[in-house]
Amino acid sequence: MPSPSVLRRALARIPDRNVWIIYTAILLLGVAYGVSIAVLAIHLKANGIPELAMGGLAAAFAVGIVTFSIPAGWIVQRFGAKATLLVALAGYATCVSAFPFLTTTTGLSIARFFDGAFSVGVWVAAETALLSRSNATNKAFVMSLYAMSLGLGYVFGPLLALGVVAGAGTGGSFVAAGVLALVAAVVILLRLDGGRSSQAAGGADHHDEDDGAERTPARRVLWRIKTSCLATFSYGYFQASVVLYLPLFLIQSKGVPKERTILITAFFALGMLLSTTLVSRLGDRHGHLLVMRSLGAVGGVMVASFVLLSSFAAMCAAVFVAGATLAAISPVSLALQGVVVARRDLGRANAFYNAAYAAGMLLGPPLSSVFFTKLGGAEMLLHLAAIWATFVAFTLVFANDDPKRAARKGAAAQVSAVAE
Repeated sequence: MPSPSVLRRALARIPDRNVWIIYTAILLLGVAYGVSIAVLAIHLKANGIPELAMGGLAAAFAVGIVTFSIPAGWIVQRFGAKATLLVALAGYATCVSAFPFLTTTTGLSIARFFDGAFSVGVWVAAETALLSRSNATNKAFVMSLYAMSLGLGYVFGPLLALGVVAGAGTGGSFVAAGVLALVAAVVILLRLDGGRSSQAAGGADHHDEDDGAERTPARRVLWRIKTSCLATFSYGYFQASVVLYLPLFLIQSKGVPKERTILITAFFALGMLLSTTLVSRLGDRHGHLLVMRSLGAVGGVMVASFVLLSSFAAMCAAVFVAGATLAAISPVSLALQGVVVARRDLGRANAFYNAAYAAGMLLGPPLSSVFFTKLGGAEMLLHLAAIWATFVAFTLVFANDDPKRAARKGAAAQVSAVAE
């Protein structure tokens, strides 16, 4: 947990109370996610859902995100962050609570579709509000605390799931997740400032001067954030795959009892939680894309090495390091797009960003299921490592997408010209 001194420094850097209210709601939602995701594979397996069908359910979740990610940007711009958050949180609570009462693949797929649709509404609204309330020098810090709020939820959620499963079975965990999401909605309703604008005072940065200008064409916005989009695509592909198939790999190939696999999610989130603030400072100071590339390289190697591990303790340590690197990419990639697009384009940029995340989630599970069922769990993990290697190569090709690198090269060129 963060120390009191760390919290005081964070409060000093982020005086806007609305930012902290959003963090609170996201923390509650993160616990809800952690409670439900920790038991998802076990619940589906216990109810006779085969591995290939699990990939289909994950795809339904991703299709919901893809379908509503772009409209979510328009909805936030039209109705504001508060209204969007309220409706999306209430919708997610309804979907996740209904999940244990559905017994057919069709019913489960519909629930997962709307689960994804309402989830992306929360993400786009929260991310747009947070980026617009931060300035160019602390965007990664603000987004790191957003990621930490989710991360804390993913740490506490699986621990809470252990108790809920013991008392109410896996189905009770989904109902508990719904209650937590409703509490988050109440927090937003009672405490978050209303109004259609998500751009509070105190979030001024270098984009403010062009707020009244014509909007940037969508294709140009997308090109500017391509490295952030590939980062979140890779993470969505990876996350959606390992949530479903890593527990099964541990059970079938490593002999880990299924109850212990619930703790894997907590170790992954704990790694992200402990590293994300440091990583965000490095990104704000030295360049977001440079940090993203380093994290992707270390995390990809860790995923590949996981195949060779035999003890559960070593597996937990590997998952911890993977969380500290791969999961920590998300706030830095959000911060990167926050400094390369104008404030007026943030809603659309976040919509594209979440669409890329959903595309990864859509492709990851079905392709990973083919690797898992046809080749094996080890091959499935190695192909995930290859995804991260591709991302690292992409960031090398487009290294100048990072404004700090471009600025350093410009300064070096000026010095060279003066010397000549």
